[in-house]
Amino acid sequence: MSSLLRFGIPAGSLQEATRELFGRAGFRIVFTARSYSPSIDDDEVSCRLVRAQEMARYVEQGVLDAGITGRDWVIESGADVREVRELRFSKVSRKPVRWVLCVPEDSPVRQVEDLAGKRIATEAVNMTRRYLQGRGVQAEVEFSWGATEAKPPELADAIVELTETGNSLRANKLRIVAEVLQSTPRLIANHTAMQDPWKAEKLDNIGLMLHACLVAEGKVGLMMNARVADLEAITGLLPALQKPTVAALSDPEWVAVSTIMDQAVARTVIPQVKAAGARGIVEYPINKIID
Repeated sequence: MSSLLRFGIPAGSLQEATRELFGRAGFRIVFTARSYSPSIDDDEVSCRLVRAQEMARYVEQGVLDAGITGRDWVIESGADVREVRELRFSKVSRKPVRWVLCVPEDSPVRQVEDLAGKRIATEAVNMTRRYLQGRGVQAEVEFSWGATEAKPPELADAIVELTETGNSLRANKLRIVAEVLQSTPRLIANHTAMQDPWKAEKLDNIGLMLHACLVAEGKVGLMMNARVADLEAITGLLPALQKPTVAALSDPEWVAVSTIMDQAVARTVIPQVKAAGARGIVEYPINKIID
């Protein structure tokens, strides 16, 4: 059994977001120009930059023990891998990305069935074919090497393309006919690697830390002191993951109160609890939340 985890970092749009997420989890990943082997400050992990489209295949084959890629590319490749964690992060937002079926704004196509016998360009050929087959639609699906949004109407009647904001689709005057799939990044692993107790534990721990960072996004901690007489009024104003924590102080008439809340809520709650009698109020950042 090897005490080295071979880990795939997705090259491309998720690359920097992945580095940033690992950094928040306590790992320092450094990319070097013209190198596909990033360094990481963990001697038990060896990193390799791999296109997200190819990640699941390399993990399935055991070339990599684990990696991060989108659910869409796992489906597209048909790879048999273990999904360890869903990790909701991306280049722009924390929302799932969408694969959408699009046509030019002035196209007569109004529903998927109207594309029978038509040409559809996409990078996700297998996923698109399965989607059409599930709706009883026969169409010509061809692989697109890039600039897919620019192909209709001359080179294709429709496209299936990935979108996060929709800006590129609007810029190319494309209209969405249907949503094919929603996708989020996944931490995936090779089945054999997960039978190695050391690798399984190592990967579970990495997944735990990455997920804890995502759960903590937009959250802050709030600490304050309160008179026992004011406690019910103050805690009634506090949202929390469960219930606020209340601890005794040396002065029996006072207690310490702490809780976690959305950062956007804190700006409203802080003045309210102060007015209710709270003192020594401290707001602090939350880096990780682990249930």
